[in-house]
Formats: sequence, structure tokens, C-alpha cells
Amino acid sequence: MKNLRGSALIYFVLLFLLVFLTACAEGTVSDSESAESEEGTQEEGANAGEEEDVDVTTGEGTPVTIGYSGPLSGPAAYYGENTLSGLELAAKEINEEGGFEIDGEKYEIDLKVLDDQYLPDETGSNAKRLVQEDDASIIYSPHSGGIYAMQVFNEDMDFLIAAYTSEPGVTDNDNSLTMRIPPRYDGYIEPFTEYEMDRFGDKIAFLPTSTQYGKDWAEMLKPVWEEKGGEIVYETSIDFNKETDFFTILSNALQNDPDVMFVGGPSEPTAKVIKQAREQGFEGGFIVMDQAKLDEMAAVYDGEYDIFEGSVGVLPLRESDFPGTDQFIETYQSEYDKMPGSEAGFHYVSLYILVEAMKAAGTVEDTGAIRDHIEDGIHALPEEKQVYTIGGIDDWGGFTSEYRLGVVEDGTVEEIVIEE
Repeated sequence: MKNLRGSALIYFVLLFLLVFLTACAEGTVSDSESAESEEGTQEEGANAGEEEDVDVTTGEGTPVTIGYSGPLSGPAAYYGENTLSGLELAAKEINEEGGFEIDGEKYEIDLKVLDDQYLPDETGSNAKRLVQEDDASIIYSPHSGGIYAMQVFNEDMDFLIAAYTSEPGVTDNDNSLTMRIPPRYDGYIEPFTEYEMDRFGDKIAFLPTSTQYGKDWAEMLKPVWEEKGGEIVYETSIDFNKETDFFTILSNALQNDPDVMFVGGPSEPTAKVIKQAREQGFEGGFIVMDQAKLDEMAAVYDGEYDIFEGSVGVLPLRESDFPGTDQFIETYQSEYDKMPGSEAGFHYVSLYILVEAMKAAGTVEDTGAIRDHIEDGIHALPEEKQVYTIGGIDDWGGFTSEYRLGVVEDGTVEEIVIEE
């Protein structure tokens, strides 16, 4: 009996040790997997604040730092790259053409580019870095959240914001050192509404991007849609930083039988929203926020517009006929092997305008004087550089230009022109 009891005791001790060692091994694997997961998360966010190499200087003139903070990684990277490409092309041309001269001194553009992953806090941090480390007096941002973040301190730190956003609020807040580049989006809302109501009906589902820009767009569209007799039958927003499949959101919207959907955000994910809506049987129209571009959405699906039938948005650059449009498209395609969009076109024009403004102001450092001479820069812009024709700059700092709408009818884009 003693031998049996002893054997049993040894058995249980060995069993306990086996279980304990197994648990320790499993715990070690779990810790390792957790560490890999954390490392992956850190790597995914590591691009924020990283500098892009876009050196276009020739060394033949005194460098003038122009800063840029935009989304060059993450879900809006395609959008950020499009904005930066126009700026880069203009800087390269200006420098290769000998730069520009003020009071006998030769200058050239030195682009300093930082990634902010579409995050306003990162934009603010990048701007401070660009001013403090690179002495930037002008900083570009292609999203309203980042622009608002910089407007908190740009006057105190003395730098001019080149704002690529149609958000009206960025020039309605009396910031003396902000220049808004594209037309305000509130000029699109009424004609967008009238077109969609006339063609499809008065019931709309709201599915815009969840950014502040998307929220502001929605808040302006709602009263116009309802004042014209329309009904909002469904309302949500899409976080393109988190959502990649929109099936459930669209299913919920379609249960309310909308005639029209209001969508928008970066072009590529917006195109996917529309495609999935069609796959679920939606046959109505789309109001497309001006951030998404019809031609860029079509490019996601081999350049075909069929699934975008009934959409209204801003007119693609390739459909425009300004004095410098054709030459710009040819040069851009040669440089980047793709068709440029309005983001590239507007950034290209704006840098040429800023150079002319600096020449008229007689300074590359006095931001107030440069801002005061932007009107002069607009009027001095050579015709061959007018990818867009800018009429002037209003009292609040926004470029004035025509509103040109693009509507998809029978698989092609048709133009509608409305004066601002």
C-alpha cells in the first residue's frame, strides 16, 4: 500500500509540474504575441511627423522654406500625395527656371514636407517644428482639422497658412494670416441639391466622412435639403480610418428607401462606398462632397463612370478648359505618369501666386506683407500657369473663382458652371 501511495504521490507531482510548465510556456507565447502586436501598432503610427524627401533645390539661390503637413500615410495618403505633387511640380519648375529675384537677390523654393496622417494634433506639432527648425514662413495643409489646429497659434508664431480646404469656417474666423485656395463648399450645396431632387427624388441618406469637415458639410446641407421639401431618412457617418467594409452601414441606410445618398471623404474609399451601394441594389443618385473627385473615384474602377451614374460633384480638372490646363496636364503626366486632379492643379497655381506675391511685397519673410500682396500675385500669374483662373482674393482670404459642377450622365461627365 505504501508503494502504491508513493507512486500516486509521484504521479500527481509530475502531473502538476507538467501543467505548470505548459502554462508558463503558453504565457510566454502570449506575451510574445502581445509584444508583436504592440510593435505593429507602433510601426503603423510611426510615420506621423516623418519628413519626406522632396528636395527640388538647385543650390543657385537663397532657399525660401515652404512647409507642408498632410496625410502621406494611412487611408488618406492618396489624397495627400495628390496635393503634394502639384506643389512639388511647381517648386521644381520655379527652381529650374532660375528661381525668382527680389531686390537683386536670387531665391529658390525649399520644400519641407511632414506626414501628419490626417491628424490635426500632428499638423499642429509639425507646423511648430517647421517654423522653429526650418524657419518656414508659409505652411500648407490640405485638411480643415489641421488648418484649425494651426490657426490657434499661427499669428503668434508669424507664419502664413496656405489652406487647401473648401471649409468656409477657416476664412470666417478673422485669421489675418490664412489664404484659402479652393472655392467654399457652401456654394455647391444648393445646385447639388436641386440637381439630385430633380433627377431622383427628395429622400436622402447621409453617409459622409466622420471628420469635422464631413460634419460641417452635413450641417450645411441639412437645412437646404429640408427647405426645398426634402426628407432626411437616414443619418450616420463613416470613419475611414477604421472602416474598410461598408456593407452594414449601407444595408441600414437602404432599409429607409432613400432616393439619394450624401457621401464623401477621400476619393478611393468614397468610390468603394458607392460601389457597395450599387452591389446592394441602390439605383439612386449621389451628392459627392468636394473632397472626393469624380475622376479619381472612376480611376479606382478602370476609369469607368457607370457605377457613378447620377452623381454630382466638382468638375474634374481634365474636363476644364482654363488657359494653362492642357499644358499642366501634359507636364504632370510626363512627371508622374498619371492624370492630375484638382488637388494637384490648385496647389500648383497657388505656389506660383505666392511667389508673385513675395515679389510684389519685396520680401520672403514679412508674412503680413506677403498676405497683403496676394491679389497682386494673382493678377501677375502668367497665363500659361493658369491651370485655374483665379479672379482675386476676398476680404476674408479666400480665392474667388467660378463654381464648376460635374454630373455623371450616361457614363460621361457633363459640366455645369455657376458664378461664385
